[in-house]
Amino acid sequence: MNVLVLNSGSSSLKFQLIATDRERIQKNADERICRGEVERIGGEAIVTAESEKSPRQKFTAPLADLSAALEYLIRWIASEESGISQVQSAADIHAVGHRVVHGGEMFSESAIITDEVLKGIEDCIDLAPLHNPNNIKCIRAARQILGPKVPQVAVFDTAFHHSLPERAYLYALPYHLYRRHHIRRYGFHGTSHRYVAYRYRVLRNLTREQTHVITLHLGNGCSAAAIRGGYPVDTSMGMTPLEGLVMGTRSGDIDPAIVNLIATKEGLSPHEVEMLLNTQSGLLGISGLTNDMRVLQQELKDHDDRRVRLAIEVFCYRARKYIGAFLACMGGADAVVFTGGIGENSTDIRARICTGLEWAGLKLDKNRNEHAIGKEAQISTDDSNLKAFVIPTDEELLIARDTVRCIAGEPHPS
Repeated sequence: MNVLVLNSGSSSLKFQLIATDRERIQKNADERICRGEVERIGGEAIVTAESEKSPRQKFTAPLADLSAALEYLIRWIASEESGISQVQSAADIHAVGHRVVHGGEMFSESAIITDEVLKGIEDCIDLAPLHNPNNIKCIRAARQILGPKVPQVAVFDTAFHHSLPERAYLYALPYHLYRRHHIRRYGFHGTSHRYVAYRYRVLRNLTREQTHVITLHLGNGCSAAAIRGGYPVDTSMGMTPLEGLVMGTRSGDIDPAIVNLIATKEGLSPHEVEMLLNTQSGLLGISGLTNDMRVLQQELKDHDDRRVRLAIEVFCYRARKYIGAFLACMGGADAVVFTGGIGENSTDIRARICTGLEWAGLKLDKNRNEHAIGKEAQISTDDSNLKAFVIPTDEELLIARDTVRCIAGEPHPS
């Protein structure tokens, strides 16, 4: 089965085409046919694509909206220019899997998209006004272009965190605000946390029930999850992706009174303050330079800039603080797992985060850490009581597999 995996933004569309089915899943033999991204949708868009059998291609096309971008993308995949032999026409795309950011309390697992499910995603717009509308546009565009007979599946960022107990997901607000407006912790990056927890137990030959780990998804967006018995018992992101760890442009945890203070002192509306916390804070806000950790690390190496050093230190301190808190709330863990662009590739950031966790039994192996770049590896010493691993995430693969399982009516074992 050829599954088109889509991740839609306001002006971008990331895609992968993955060949998978129940037999391939069992053998871990899924085939990634092509991948890429359409950026700057709404004008002269930039399309980047690559496949296993052809080099990376980059070109432009006038694409007015998400629907036009998806139609163009499907035509390109089926064209001779793409070099993709498995797809000769749109009919060779057998299913579509969508990353949907927010499933609220309604969706505890991935779901085949029916009119009822689409209505449920629409009902969550208030919880994710920047994300769910784009997901809905993409679902409708795919339905229009490929036809209603091609099954589509929604894979929710929030679904994996549905196992959180009430004590972890409730905020200490008047309870009626939760009942009326569903104000609670939902958590995000669930597909990533779920995938790396699955890969961890495969690597260590464990059952789900034996899986007790803290997973750190560190990229431009960052989150941590405390996973006990294979299911999350706490997570750092809250009702929105703004809460928790320091991120590229997001502040993470702050005193709520700061919002009113900034609004008053700077003459901003609450919405403008929220945008500031989302887009001008985090690594960018502290350093005053960039949200790119690679650039910050090079700048620190070249110039030892004080604010750059401070941004990196705050980033790592917050991550280490959450590890300590999660060790307490879950009664200990067997491993810390790093994933995401920073977690998978930055040996320095991993070392900074792990430094100071010797009390918990984590002893970093410097040589292992230096060689674990973008690949699965243990980076702690063998005698560590709390081990550390690097496991690259693969959310798209999990979305494709969930799509197959949903269509077959099977449970989600990963």
